[in-house]
Amino acid sequence: MDSKTECASLMLGDTFPNLDLKTSTGDFKLYDYQGSGWLIFFSHPRDFTPVCTTELGRAAKLVPEFEKRSCKLIALSCDSVEHHKEWIKDINETQKTEVTYPIIGDADSKIARSVGMIHPKLDEKVTVRTTYIIDPNHVVKIMIQYPPSTGRNFDEIIRVLDSLQLTVNRKVATPENWKQGDCVVILPTVTNDQAKEMFPQGWNEVKPYLRLVDLNAQPKK
Repeated sequence: MDSKTECASLMLGDTFPNLDLKTSTGDFKLYDYQGSGWLIFFSHPRDFTPVCTTELGRAAKLVPEFEKRSCKLIALSCDSVEHHKEWIKDINETQKTEVTYPIIGDADSKIARSVGMIHPKLDEKVTVRTTYIIDPNHVVKIMIQYPPSTGRNFDEIIRVLDSLQLTVNRKVATPENWKQGDCVVILPTVTNDQAKEMFPQGWNEVKPYLRLVDLNAQPKK
């Protein structure tokens, strides 16, 4: 098989595999690490690279925010675990933080290829900056990819996670630039009669298909 066809591709709605992992914090299977919550799985091209160093530092500082959302972090970089441990010292020093989440060793890029983190048309030897958000049932809910030259926006990752967790059990969707506390839209599949039961606080009907509701508002008397 040609090396350029060996890279797997995960799609939204696919089950993320239960990988056997060797990491900077020990060896385990992915599902055991994830537990019953959410998971952010994000990849990096190489150790001791400048953009990755800033990203991993930012992620470390945001661990409390992810913990509030019952979400764990795990990173992957295409170098050895021993290499990762040395790199973590640099990350902690330069970014003024402490990396506590695991970084997966993947020196042969086998894992990165198996979950679609290497794109041959860009560079068949380098991972792109892929972020998977994986739900408690191990389903891929979001896939965000940046080229190696561009660092991730972790505020956006948190925003998307908030949206996913809000909409998973509610008949709503989040509009453009939505943030926690903003109005959401009622799904078009929900009739007005159904909406009256679900949203007793009422809503603003801009168009029949565009109904904005404030989930924090008090029910109408």
